[in-house]
Amino acid sequence: MNLKIIVLAGDGIGPEVTREALLVLKAVVKRGRHTLDISHALIGGIAIDRAGQPLPKETTAACKAADAVLLGAVGGPKWSDPKAKVRPEQGLLGIRKALGLFANLRPVKVFDALIGASTLKPEAVRGVDVMIVRELTGGAYFGKPQGQSGKPPAREAVDTTHYTEAEVARLMRIAFDLARQRRRKLTSVDKANVLATSRLWRAVAHEVAAEYPDVQFEDALVDACAMHLIRAPKNFDVIATENMFGDILSDEAAMLAGSLGMLPSASLGEKLNRHGHRRGLYEPIHGSAPDIAGKGIANPLATILSCAMMLRWSFGLDEEAACIEGAVERALNDGLRCKDIASDGATVLGTREMGAAVIERL
Repeated sequence: MNLKIIVLAGDGIGPEVTREALLVLKAVVKRGRHTLDISHALIGGIAIDRAGQPLPKETTAACKAADAVLLGAVGGPKWSDPKAKVRPEQGLLGIRKALGLFANLRPVKVFDALIGASTLKPEAVRGVDVMIVRELTGGAYFGKPQGQSGKPPAREAVDTTHYTEAEVARLMRIAFDLARQRRRKLTSVDKANVLATSRLWRAVAHEVAAEYPDVQFEDALVDACAMHLIRAPKNFDVIATENMFGDILSDEAAMLAGSLGMLPSASLGEKLNRHGHRRGLYEPIHGSAPDIAGKGIANPLATILSCAMMLRWSFGLDEEAACIEGAVERALNDGLRCKDIASDGATVLGTREMGAAVIERL
């Protein structure tokens, strides 16, 4: 199989972690006698600097022609002026919209070797394996009207949260299908006691749930879910929720695993690639971490695990995906750590050394 992948390394530590992920991907693909067709394009702050916009047309076209997209990170202090008309994050939101990537899958798995990295008690996090399914193209991040008006002391701002029945239903079906492949439990998260969009969300979620009688289904208010994710995280299997709630809950859940540097993600749409699988965008959920960019200490494991998700979802290569996941776990079991997950007695490695360690354990 030929794997046509476009790489959007982006800003900050993005180029460093994508480099290691690609080396791991090349090693796995070679063993499986597949071929890689890799090209690179601009997004985010570096695209603003070089092309004057965070998402050049050439980048969008290249992504649409690829089977899958690997993204590093976008943003940094250089482009953080709140008055700026163009911002790196617009590139990320734009490519999701352009590719129709409406479902963001964020697995949170606590490796036994990293139980001590969590701030929670070991008995609370041991065995945690949660999949958060976040709606990605609707809600307050995209709703109109949006903006600020007026002058001090009478300034105003508005954000609009908007969802359609179809947007909710397609997200819930992906979440239910995932639950069927896992432990057959799904929690739909909303704020139906306050928000009209959440009441629509809850109504549609129940309608879709009727199509999946084999999956245990429950509703949860977002504030209660945030509490229970810390109190009893093992009670969750698949969590499905809207854009902003999913953004917040997945970052909270990252602390169960000890570090954002351990968590991959997949953003999927309805369109299929040349191989009949979903075209997707794969990225670590951490940001560009400009404070450590260029120092060679960033943790590449989330990006490496994102490549495993890519192999599974966009190419159907489950065996190769499991090979990467197993190599990461073996590296951790051998006491190898990057700085963000370092512990007493562990061997602390830099970005490139950790990538090489994963390759050695494939």
